[in-house]
Amino acid sequence: MNLKEKLQHKDFIITGEITPPKGTDLTEIYQIAEELTGTVDAINVCDSPMAKMKMSSIMAAHLIEDKTGMETIPHITCRDKNIIALQGDLLGASQLGIKNILAITGDDPTAGDHPEASPVFDTNSIGIIEIVQNLNQGYDHNNNQLTGDTDLTVATAANLGADDLDEEIARLETKVSAGADFIQTQPAYDLETMDNFLSKTEHLDVPILIGILPLTSFKMANYLDSNVPGIKIPDSIITRMKDQGAEEGVKIAQEFLKKAHSKIDGIHIMSAKRSDVLLHILEGIK
Repeated sequence: MNLKEKLQHKDFIITGEITPPKGTDLTEIYQIAEELTGTVDAINVCDSPMAKMKMSSIMAAHLIEDKTGMETIPHITCRDKNIIALQGDLLGASQLGIKNILAITGDDPTAGDHPEASPVFDTNSIGIIEIVQNLNQGYDHNNNQLTGDTDLTVATAANLGADDLDEEIARLETKVSAGADFIQTQPAYDLETMDNFLSKTEHLDVPILIGILPLTSFKMANYLDSNVPGIKIPDSIITRMKDQGAEEGVKIAQEFLKKAHSKIDGIHIMSAKRSDVLLHILEGIK
């Protein structure tokens, strides 16, 4: 079964994440995808995250699928292209065999490695979701008929630890109404935050994959807790990470996953280029 079918059958879904290279060498990316084949259901392919230029997410996703057979979820952002180009990319992605995308608004380019770049933001993530559903029905954004349609599954992101959770859920409701097929959340580190989010989203009839970002150091734990909106790391975990490294972070992720597994539809593990870390974390549910 492909990802769409697994979502429809309500299987427990596991997704990973890859950032394309700043260049043309995909050797490492291919190796990671091959190592994860048979373990994860699909791999997210980031679209120049933090506004730092990387290979096209759609092109990288196509090359990964062609080389390894691994199903992908390329990210599509509104930052760099207007509404015409976005639709053209989605049509092309469909014809390249891409079956899924994650719709996100994107980071401000002033924070990236090309701060002089002009942001576009013709629309937002909700707009991309609506566009995908229009293309799936054979129409463009302005309801002009296409010569053929797409068959794209579209994911959306959620911040389960948002300061204003009611506002975040209201936005999620809009995304689901627009046609989002499933949700991938930001990282969770404690069951209380996760349970609160899940209790408030029970009415959303789409699968929710809980984000897991393994900690690699005490410094990383402090940074995420202090600087990333929506991520709250319990003091007990920060204390555990003192003088510890990635191995302790994996143990923490394993413990969380073991407790959360029966409550959730799936997980999205953000382990970047560490397939060994992802596979190690999954030992927690065996």
